[in-house]
Amino acid sequence: MAGLSQGQVAKLLGLHRPAISEIEAGNRRVSAQELHQLCEIYEVDINWVLGTKNETADPSDPRLKLAARELAKLKPNDLNRLLKLISAMNTSDEVGDPS
Repeated sequence: MAGLSQGQVAKLLGLHRPAISEIEAGNRRVSAQELHQLCEIYEVDINWVLGTKNETADPSDPRLKLAARELAKLKPNDLNRLLKLISAMNTSDEVGDPS
């Protein structure tokens, strides 16, 4: 979703591409340093990755404003389909949640 290939991420982390594939598949542990670097690469908060912080939307976040502008351009049927997809994604995240 970030538009990066496994090779690009591997290069940024100083790893070989197969290592990224193993990480994605859950077959390789990630060191604390690698986790920190991954969070920087993907611009996500480490607490979100670890599931220790419920992130709420910041109304001043320019990404939120951009999303709102783009959503406003959608036809009602397309917007409904997108909202169903988002809902399904959230549900699938909860199913895998061990807490």
